[in-house]
Amino acid sequence: MHQAYLLTGRRRLSQEAVERAFHHAWQHWAEVARDRDPAGWVRAVAYDHALSPWHRLRPTHRHPDAPPVEHDRRALLDVLLSLPPSYRRTLLLYDGLGLDLPETAAETEASTPAAARRLLHAREAVAVRLPELADAGGLQKRLAALVGSGPAMAPSPARAVRTGGERRARLWTRAAIVVTTLLIGVTAVAAITSPGEYRAPVAPGRPVDGVPPAAGPEKLSDGNEALRDRLRSGPAAGPGRLLPQLR
Repeated sequence: MHQAYLLTGRRRLSQEAVERAFHHAWQHWAEVARDRDPAGWVRAVAYDHALSPWHRLRPTHRHPDAPPVEHDRRALLDVLLSLPPSYRRTLLLYDGLGLDLPETAAETEASTPAAARRLLHAREAVAVRLPELADAGGLQKRLAALVGSGPAMAPSPARAVRTGGERRARLWTRAAIVVTTLLIGVTAVAAITSPGEYRAPVAPGRPVDGVPPAAGPEKLSDGNEALRDRLRSGPAAGPGRLLPQLR
């Protein structure tokens, strides 16, 4: 938790990162048990969660906590938080925890030359702000002391953390089952209501062998309209004729 605090400057986020790391480890215990460094596996997950950029969108984790009272600790913490996350992580692993360069590169998912360059740039940035820490040995001692005696934080009991992880796993499993059931139901309804055979769409009319398509009655010309009006105005039975009369 002290290591996560040096990466974030937030006590609550540090505790959350460590608890999430153990939750993740219990859910993937088969992978953790085969790893040559289980503690490093959990530490890498905690660092990833602590340095996630999405925490900037959370109001509770948007701003760091109050800095330490001691001037030396506050100055070094301010310098660490001003470094890019990759430099901060590399410096903490190599100079703060004492990992060698290949292990630091593996845990930060970088090549060994890239990890070495990050470490050199991080040390240069610290030396510019704190000239008394230009020596690598002095920086390592200060970082080790800062990791070993961080702010007072009360971690949750191990049983409570594990119970919370199991509860979270059950909730995610149930949510996955519900979503899968809904997808199956929607697929079944679509299969039942969809037509059982293919119905080709009706193609628009087009001329065939020079015959125009049927498009309804043609428009009457002026002469035809006059003839129609004349027929409508005349006797319905034509010219007058003899009709039988009933008496």
